[in-house]
Amino acid sequence: MPKRPRNLDSPLITTVIKYMSRAQTWAYRRTGGRVGARWRIGAGFRKPVPTLLLEHRGRRSGKLFTVPLLYLVDGADLVVVASQGGLPNHPQWYFNLLAHPVTRVQVGAEHRRVRARMASREEKNRLWPLLVALYADFDTYQSWTEREIPVLILQPEDRPH
Repeated sequence: MPKRPRNLDSPLITTVIKYMSRAQTWAYRRTGGRVGARWRIGAGFRKPVPTLLLEHRGRRSGKLFTVPLLYLVDGADLVVVASQGGLPNHPQWYFNLLAHPVTRVQVGAEHRRVRARMASREEKNRLWPLLVALYADFDTYQSWTEREIPVLILQPEDRPH
């Protein structure tokens, strides 16, 4: 595993992530996913990873936010990881989804209504190797943080829960 970056906890890192996310979201929306739908950083440089846009409603503000996330297709479900690059805290979108699980995603030009839920222990044990095969840096991020990185399943809203 790569050594944990010395400045990973710097406020500058979260600022960079925020502005990179905004730029990627803008390009993704503007082009219907033709630009921004593949993550090509880190382990994704040689093996680009599919990216979706996740809407989430602020649990306190009620404001609507959008964030680009890597995803895995698992049957009719989409699977996302609250890794936040191995930072010590869960991302805000994770807490917002727990409070407001019914939301929308954009995959390419397609918009879908989904319901988010935490993967069970058994589901995470099955999905984690698939997620790491998709993007090897997920294992690295887990090694950089003491928190257990959550895996969330986004089920089509028209499917029974």
